[in-house]
Amino acid sequence: MWHARVVKARTSAAELVESGHVRINGTREKSPGHAIKIGDVITVALDRTVRVLKVTGFNERRGDAASARVLYEELGERKE
Repeated sequence: MWHARVVKARTSAAELVESGHVRINGTREKSPGHAIKIGDVITVALDRTVRVLKVTGFNERRGDAASARVLYEELGERKE
């Protein structure tokens, strides 16, 4: 989530997972270090919104916002 710029910091991503706000392929994730693969669908409850993202790629390093947008496909609309 940090590489794809969904959250600003790695610690924020870890806190979301540990507090139960992240699902991978419909299953609540409990481990911040869980490996994901291309095609996985990640559901994130973030600041009164729910984002559903399909993983389409990976980067070795965190890049700018434009390069981050090619790492996932937004499924559906954001729900507030």
